[in-house]
Amino acid sequence: MSHSAKLVLASSSPRRLELLRQIGVEPNLVDPADIDETPAKDETPRRLALRLALGKAATVAARHPDAYVLGSDTLVAVGRRILNKPDDAGEARKMLTLLSGRAHQVLTGVAVIAPGGATASRVVETRVRFKRLSLQEMDAFIDSREWEGAAGAYKIHQQAGGFVIDLSGSFSAVVGLPLYETRMMLEGLGWRQDA
Repeated sequence: MSHSAKLVLASSSPRRLELLRQIGVEPNLVDPADIDETPAKDETPRRLALRLALGKAATVAARHPDAYVLGSDTLVAVGRRILNKPDDAGEARKMLTLLSGRAHQVLTGVAVIAPGGATASRVVETRVRFKRLSLQEMDAFIDSREWEGAAGAYKIHQQAGGFVIDLSGSFSAVVGLPLYETRMMLEGLGWRQDA
């Protein structure tokens, strides 16, 4: 594969871009995929995370057939229940109440499509446990509006990180992209950062 092939990030998430830069990977282009993220009937969180990552990568790869395309999707789940991005403060409060004092899963699907169509994909699962949140902590968090645009109503790299009493798995995957696995998939398909 050509070492000069471009890398396209199929995501509008500034966190994913920051994470890639953290390991010295600079996409040539950011081209978000706009796909329907509605779960299929009886679809498990793990299957949904993988399907969305592959769908985003495939949608953008069709626009950039000569590039490596990286797609990703992060879900928060309690059992089979998927906690999406809350629409309002009331929904955010319900999610935080559900997460308070218990463990949940963060599932991040990652897919890389190389020029020529070779594909690598996987789901990285991280188990996160929150402390029991007091009413005051919950009120302050809701007032901060940090829950906006966040799966499960929180961003672990911001103040909600102070709620985490146990994490087993990939911290970067909870933020939005598992860095070790992403690097291995890119390199495994022949991508190299331009010197």
